[in-house]
Amino acid sequence: MSEDQGYEHVYTGPETNVQYLQEIFNKAGLSNRVRNDFDSGLRAGFGGGLPGQVQLFVLSSHLKEALEIAKSTFPKDFKDGE
Repeated sequence: MSEDQGYEHVYTGPETNVQYLQEIFNKAGLSNRVRNDFDSGLRAGFGGGLPGQVQLFVLSSHLKEALEIAKSTFPKDFKDGE
């Protein structure tokens, strides 16, 4: 998944946090996708990613709203200016 497919990264964190954000995004009508490099690597027979860390992406057109939601939901996971 990359920006050329129209999706941009919003959040990386524990799977439970990502599932919670996905639920909020879905209710708000924000198209989103999840990428778990660690699980994908295990299935393919090689390592990759960090255990328990999942990435959440949204359509580029939804990025601003999604970032606002993510930052207000998990403010400690975002550094100033991020």
